[in-house]
Amino acid sequence: MNLTENSNLSSTFNLKAINEKPLVVQVLVGILLYVNGLMIFTFLKKETFRETRYILFAQTLFVDTALMVFTDLTLMGSFYQYPVHIIPCYIFCTLMFLLSVCSPMTLVTMCLERYVAICMPLRHSSISTPKNTFIGLLVIWSVSFVIPLFVLITSFAYIPPGVFHQYVVCSVEIMLQVKWLADMRAMSLQLLFIMMFCIIVSTYFKIIMAARSASSERKNSTNKGLKTIILHGVQLLLSMMQLITPYIEMPLWKLDFMLFVNVRYSNFILFLILPRCLSPLVYGLRDKKFYNALKYYAFCGILVCNKHKIRDGKPSECRTKCSH
Repeated sequence: MNLTENSNLSSTFNLKAINEKPLVVQVLVGILLYVNGLMIFTFLKKETFRETRYILFAQTLFVDTALMVFTDLTLMGSFYQYPVHIIPCYIFCTLMFLLSVCSPMTLVTMCLERYVAICMPLRHSSISTPKNTFIGLLVIWSVSFVIPLFVLITSFAYIPPGVFHQYVVCSVEIMLQVKWLADMRAMSLQLLFIMMFCIIVSTYFKIIMAARSASSERKNSTNKGLKTIILHGVQLLLSMMQLITPYIEMPLWKLDFMLFVNVRYSNFILFLILPRCLSPLVYGLRDKKFYNALKYYAFCGILVCNKHKIRDGKPSECRTKCSH
């Protein structure tokens, strides 16, 4: 077998590997979109899920779902080298950046809510009011928008006039061509991560201290809160890693396209899909109240003609058959 045949076999193998990756990604994304969509549907259908922690959880589901769709579209564009106009690409990447920052900030807020519920139970009802929840959501979105908006405005300011008419394969790397802007973005994200990680760690230790002095009746609730904080910490770590993946992928972009595709594929699985799998685990399966309602709508409630209600988080039995 000569070198030409070896080269052709290698090219065929690489092409096959590239074509298989989008299929695997779409299957994983499709499963998570279905699960998140079902959970959002459950939240909207049940009035008792208007508590602060469930509202924050619903925001996490919404943000994660939107981020997954946007990132998946960008990933498919990179796989198939599909060109788009540079201005929509910049706006698209800014929205992804906004959602990427908003997601971990919501996780930190959820940790603080659990801290108040466990360490200050008498004040929890007065702090976790609908008004305060709305203010908290407004603060999350406002703070999350600061860095992406600055990057967007600065990127437009440094674009040469002729580039505004170009078509590019849309990627976050397009917005990070200016070195000082890329460095500023990286430093801002590092500072943000350190602040959020410190909040989660301090929250965890304060809940541990509360667990030591808690009565036996509150031990289970406190231990469950600790496990929730740990899971949120893992989510935060993986989510923030997803924000720095462009700096890992940028050197490979012009060096080796196959290596770039493989690294981007791995980063997508590890740092985007994996953290989003933990959200259904934290509240969809571990929270009995939400789990019961979710199970009702997953297996029967969606197909029943809305004749049955869920009382106190426990689904009533389906007495009629599901409609066609």
